[in-house]
Amino acid sequence: MRRQSFLPTLNEHEYLLLPESVGWYKDPEHEVMRKAGALNNFSIHLIVDGKGYLETDGQQRTLHRGDAFLYFPLQSQRYYSSKDDPWEVRWVHFYGKTLKEFLLERGIGPKPLWKIPQWKPLEQALADLLEELEQNGFWQLTRISTLTYAILAEFVTQAVPWSEARSPEADNRISELLPEMQRDACLPFDLQHWADRAGVSSYYFCRLFKKATHLTPMTFITLCRLQNSKQWLLEQPQLTVKEIAERAGYPSVSYYNKRFLEQEGMTPTEYRQLYLRR
Repeated sequence: MRRQSFLPTLNEHEYLLLPESVGWYKDPEHEVMRKAGALNNFSIHLIVDGKGYLETDGQQRTLHRGDAFLYFPLQSQRYYSSKDDPWEVRWVHFYGKTLKEFLLERGIGPKPLWKIPQWKPLEQALADLLEELEQNGFWQLTRISTLTYAILAEFVTQAVPWSEARSPEADNRISELLPEMQRDACLPFDLQHWADRAGVSSYYFCRLFKKATHLTPMTFITLCRLQNSKQWLLEQPQLTVKEIAERAGYPSVSYYNKRFLEQEGMTPTEYRQLYLRR
């Protein structure tokens, strides 16, 4: 089973990146071997089901759902599906003159193996690009570039080096708690409570949380509180800023004002006045 779409390569263009091809496959016979220098573009491959293998540094690595590999231009490539549990892979090949520097500045180097803790948004971004090209071809370059950038942004923000990746169980411990933490964000925050819920120490909980979300637990709670308070500032104008601060989990209105100003660049009162004028 296979779906794929190919585009002409544009040597001159004004975009950060453009796709050369994008697709999806599930094939027990799938196998790729490219010598160094054979392919002059970047590629991202995301495993969404099954199992396959990638050879790097003289070793065979077994890849499963949520694993990904990224090749830089001109790298040698060797990867293939498991025969008994064929992998399902979404992929894109793309190019851009400044992409190497863009990736390196964000800690994404030419080591191919990565783990994507929250891989569903990346899968959806890859699917969106494929659907766009199947329906409309390559004429709407701005939209195509935007969709390709969405893929890269999801990868860059989620990717964890494969050697540092933890078990899927550890990933799930955090992702399963996030909706509850968001719902209870305005209550007094108890780090040990959430660590106990995850079944780990508070120190290890913070490490898992940072790798899964790129935020500390307290930063996540703060952002949730500010998100709620912004809604209340505009939707409940009868409440004073002090009342909203207390409802958001800040007994001190001055501390609430300080955190709001740091995050939004204006005070809660200024925010309310700005948007309620509309």
